[in-house]
Amino acid sequence: MDVENFDIIEDYISKHFQIHGFHSTEEGSFFTVLSYDKKIFTQLVHEMDEIGYIPFIEPYNGFYRIGIAQKPERGESRVWINLLLFLATIATTLYAGYTFGGGKIWDAVAFSIAIIAVLGTHETAHFAAARKHGVDATLPYFVPAPTLIGTFGAVINVKSPIPTKNALFDLGFSGPLAGIIVAIPVLIIGILLSSVEPVSAGVLTFNPPLLMSILTYFLLPPVPSGYALNLHPVAFAGWVGIIVTMLNLMPVAFLDGGHISRSLFSEGVHKVVSMIGITVTVVLGWIPMAVLMFIILFATKRHPGALDNVSGITKWRKAMAVVMLLVFILCLSPVPGSPF
Repeated sequence: MDVENFDIIEDYISKHFQIHGFHSTEEGSFFTVLSYDKKIFTQLVHEMDEIGYIPFIEPYNGFYRIGIAQKPERGESRVWINLLLFLATIATTLYAGYTFGGGKIWDAVAFSIAIIAVLGTHETAHFAAARKHGVDATLPYFVPAPTLIGTFGAVINVKSPIPTKNALFDLGFSGPLAGIIVAIPVLIIGILLSSVEPVSAGVLTFNPPLLMSILTYFLLPPVPSGYALNLHPVAFAGWVGIIVTMLNLMPVAFLDGGHISRSLFSEGVHKVVSMIGITVTVVLGWIPMAVLMFIILFATKRHPGALDNVSGITKWRKAMAVVMLLVFILCLSPVPGSPF
């Protein structure tokens, strides 16, 4: 906390709350106050934003503690970078689809459209949720890459704190839900375009996620022994959409599932749930992703949650959390070629 402006900050807080004390710990300095009111705290956030500070509140030893952070400077968004990366991703996904489809140009186009639709919808939903709650966020950045799918995915950059647990939950669940809603019809079309062929030696096989197995069961006749479904590039894009949804819903650190977990649980419980999520990722065989999750979890030390860590989420969001858990279970999938 800026000592130079201590008196100013104290005046702002005492204007809205009855201060119980001031404490300095290894985690930082904070005020303890006797009571909490959601509307009053929201007003405090707006007023302190004008002088360049951000307050956050959470329960503390029978009271409430209010910490203060300096408002970070926000760099200007450059839409031309978003556009350039998007065009580059079209090129790399076209090449990936062309390679996967055996040199067929229309399969390459279909794959590129399908994968970009799934990833783009996922991140656009995050962007819309951020705007809904007044959170400053960039448009999606697509990440082109020389990989099997031609991309490392897409991201948005959240540039301001998340005000409430409701907002934190919405930012977490919106992307995976929107992405899977697009991935399902993509997968259906892809399965119908796929063919059943004899299993060849050396061909990579995998245990499909439950969602894909259910769709295949209703869309195709039983696959005879010694045969397997040869995925069309569009079906492959749908499968990628399922994997993206699963990995993002892992309740770890700052992943989408981590945001959902932090909106539901305390910081301590969130850390435990994060370790469980990393363990599940390892068991499924997604080792590089598990290592990345581990690094993010311990490098960032803590998920701060929302500015208001006192008020809970609404009932319909709690119901939606159950829905997202079911989506997560339906999407669970091991690495191709690994046992389940």
